[in-house]
Amino acid sequence: MTDGSGKTEELATDPHDGSVRARLRAFLEQDRVVNAIMALIIFNAITLGISTSDWAQANFGTLLNIIDKTVLTIFVIELLLKLYAYGLSFFRNSWNIFDLFVVSVGLLPSSAGLSALRGLRVIRALRLLSVIPQMRAVVQALLDALPGMGAVIVMISIVFYVFGVMATIMYGAAFDEWFGTLGRSLYSLFQIMTLESWSMGIVRPVMIEFPMAWAFFVPFIVITAFSVLNLFIGLLVNTMQSAVEADTEAEFEQLRALVREETDQVDAHVLELSAQLKELREELAKAREGGA
Repeated sequence: MTDGSGKTEELATDPHDGSVRARLRAFLEQDRVVNAIMALIIFNAITLGISTSDWAQANFGTLLNIIDKTVLTIFVIELLLKLYAYGLSFFRNSWNIFDLFVVSVGLLPSSAGLSALRGLRVIRALRLLSVIPQMRAVVQALLDALPGMGAVIVMISIVFYVFGVMATIMYGAAFDEWFGTLGRSLYSLFQIMTLESWSMGIVRPVMIEFPMAWAFFVPFIVITAFSVLNLFIGLLVNTMQSAVEADTEAEFEQLRALVREETDQVDAHVLELSAQLKELREELAKAREGGA
């Protein structure tokens, strides 16, 4: 997502109405306002969790509904203020679009056909991703790592396909439930890759019929569960490290620019003082000549 700083880019506005929007933008970007919205998101997430309790619904159902509607109203007002303050530039920030989608889910009608969708209102807690800068950085790193992850996913898909075909051919006849078809084999191999009941649940029963089956499953686990997982972790670490280095370089560049600006000002003052000293010397020399 663009604009990791979380602040929306501004469009050039008319000078006559820009003052009101500028003041509103400054108000919305104040730390106390941002922190208040973040606290409200956390509070709403807690109340939504409490509302799943039958006891809480029986005793505080009305209060919880009022709180939910009040919080949703505040979120809607906040978005409307942002839309007015930023204008069309509101949609230039992907995080604003994300907030708009999350809040819009809570506005879905509670009819029979859409009642299940209203359960998605709990995703309002995801607004923390757009409010907290550190979380935005993590999400940005995940998105930046997607191209590299695509290559890893293609590689692991090829490995799965090869091992799936082999497992179907070798063990499909004896273990139809696990390896009878290519789809079943791929699902069983995925379970093995996650290391969920892979030994006692699948591999050891297969080894009763095929004692050398370990020579097939152990390399598969090493290739997928360990090597590929490390590749994913390495990609994420490298991406986040690159993001940190980019931020550090940006800070250093700001410091360099500040130092250059200060140095230029000092040089200008020195040149001005030198010119004044030169003029003073010339005046003194003329004064001495006149006195002589």
